[in-house]
Amino acid sequence: MSDRSARVSGERRQGATEDEKLLVSPVAIPDRRSDTTSDPWRVLRIMGEFVEGFDTLARVTNGVSVFGSARTRPEDPMYEATVDTARLLAQSGFTVITGGGPGIMEAGNKGARLADGRSIGLNIELPFEQGTNEYVGTSVNFRYFFVRKMMFVKYSIGFVVFPGGYGTLDELFEALTLIQTGKIKHFPVVLFGSSYWKGLLDWLRDTMAKERKIELSDLALFTMTDDPAKVVDVLLSAQRAQAEQAAQGAGAGHGHRGIY
Repeated sequence: MSDRSARVSGERRQGATEDEKLLVSPVAIPDRRSDTTSDPWRVLRIMGEFVEGFDTLARVTNGVSVFGSARTRPEDPMYEATVDTARLLAQSGFTVITGGGPGIMEAGNKGARLADGRSIGLNIELPFEQGTNEYVGTSVNFRYFFVRKMMFVKYSIGFVVFPGGYGTLDELFEALTLIQTGKIKHFPVVLFGSSYWKGLLDWLRDTMAKERKIELSDLALFTMTDDPAKVVDVLLSAQRAQAEQAAQGAGAGHGHRGIY
C-alpha cells in the first residue's frame, strides 16, 4: 500500500539531479574542460526555469506559502491544523502555495481545495522521486532550489511555517534574513505550533540575542501561534500594509515590494 505522506515517495533517481551537477566542486572534476564548457550552457536551463515560473505565476495575487515536514502523516494533529489553516486562508481570498509534495504540503493544498481556493504546488527534483500531491491545482516543476525559493518569496505576501526539518528551516531563515536586511517589507512569518518552536525561540533569545548575534527586536520578525484564525488575521494585516505601501510607492513612481 502506498504512503502519500512518507518522505521517500518513490525509487531513487538514476544519476545526479541538476542541483547536484551544478554544485559539484571543481576539485571533483578530473577533466576541468568539461566543467567550464557545461556550466555556461546550464545558465540557459536556469533562465528557462525563471521564465516558466514567472509566466505561470504572473497572475498570482495574495499568495501565502505554507511550509512544513513532508513526513507529517494524515493522522497527525498538525496535518489537520494545516488543512484548517489553509482552508481559512483560501476563504479569505488568499492563494495557497506549497512545495507540492506530501505531508504538510499536501495538507495545505487540500485545505485550499476544500474551500474552492487556488492551490499551487512548486515541486522540486530530488534524489528520490516526490510526486505532486492530488490537491494541487497549478503545478510548476523545478530542477534548481534557488529558482524555486525565489518563486516562494516573490509570489507570496507572507509565510506560514509548520513543524518541519532542514528544508523548512531553510525557507524560514531565508525569509527572516530578507526581512532583516530590508529586501522585503511587511512580510509576516508565522510559526504554527508553539510547543514545537518554543525551543528554537528560547535559543534565539537566550543564546543568539544574549550574545548580540542578533538584536532582541529581531525576534519580532515572526509570530508564533496555535490558532488558525490568528494566522489569517496576521496575513490580512500584512495584506493591508502592503496595499498601502504599493499605493504610496505608485505615487512616488516605485510601487514594487523590494524583492531581491
